[in-house]
Amino acid sequence: MSSSFGKLFRISTWGESHGGGVGVTVDGCPPRLPLEASDIQVELDRRRPGQSDIVTPRKEEDRCEILSGVFQGKTLGTPIAILVRNTDARPEAYREMETAFRPSHADFTYQCKYGIRNWEGGGRSSARETIGRVAAGAIAAKVLRTICPALEIIAFVKSVQEITFHADLDLLSRETVEANPVRCPDPSVAARMIERIKSVREQGDSVGGIIECVVRGLPPGLGEPIFDRLEADLAKAMLSIPATKGFEIGSGFIGSLLLGSEHNDRFVIRDGEVRTTTNFSGGVQGGISNGEAIVFRTAFKPTATIAKKQATVTVTGEETELAARGRHDPCVLPRAVPVVEAMTALVLCDHLLRQRATDALPRTSDF
Repeated sequence: MSSSFGKLFRISTWGESHGGGVGVTVDGCPPRLPLEASDIQVELDRRRPGQSDIVTPRKEEDRCEILSGVFQGKTLGTPIAILVRNTDARPEAYREMETAFRPSHADFTYQCKYGIRNWEGGGRSSARETIGRVAAGAIAAKVLRTICPALEIIAFVKSVQEITFHADLDLLSRETVEANPVRCPDPSVAARMIERIKSVREQGDSVGGIIECVVRGLPPGLGEPIFDRLEADLAKAMLSIPATKGFEIGSGFIGSLLLGSEHNDRFVIRDGEVRTTTNFSGGVQGGISNGEAIVFRTAFKPTATIAKKQATVTVTGEETELAARGRHDPCVLPRAVPVVEAMTALVLCDHLLRQRATDALPRTSDF
């Protein structure tokens, strides 16, 4: 089904942007995991609208309710249902979209696919759907931390248009990312990004950029060749996020310019473990994690819904102009950071559980 993701740790999101609420059902979470609504809420607060003056001003507290699957503070192993109610919906602001298609938005394609669409805020195609992903990702992250205490997933805004932060990934931390509203770890670069976003918003326009994600402390051996390669599932997860247009891992497209002798990550023994001297592979070789940091980047396009007048057509085939009156992010990147982390956690949790189910017999070698 189009709204489900994962194999053993499987989620299904549901709800529309201006309906009664949105949420997720999580199936396959191990039993006896300590879980409270506060574990989920901390991540939803990072994603929610209205948190700064560079995101949509829609005022939603995004308070989560756990409806099932948890008893006396622990998971039961049964499906976990989580609801977040919509409290600040304003569907009247989208009345023009009932008859006119927003350029580069999903209005036209949803109409073509289903013959009907919810035009109130984009309905199911709205990024508000990602609430369910973030809620489920918070649970997945807790499973990961329980099994692999050293594991860290840190995403950050690498660039807004041409304004780029070149990170020392060894020094990266959640604290430096969360220190400013744009979620770029460098204060001076972040200030330029914020200025650019505000300038673009004043013009009634939008802007895109790149989010980079680093996973540290992941054990080697995760990934299911041939079609469920770890990087393939990460790519699918990232490109399923609204507004994404590109994905690369490790050296990415730049690696195509190197020679094999330049690009190969040489193996060495370090502290009794097989490690590599470089990480052009981005932590994945042959579709399987190799124990190095996983490093990947996801490109986000400018927000499609903008206040500038744009030429478009109506559902009856007439040419017209459209300027959005709704409340929209001039740049999706700051609020997309926790979504990228959540989708990463979902992929890694699913693959970790799959590996534990597969690797059941005693080993005869050290690796």
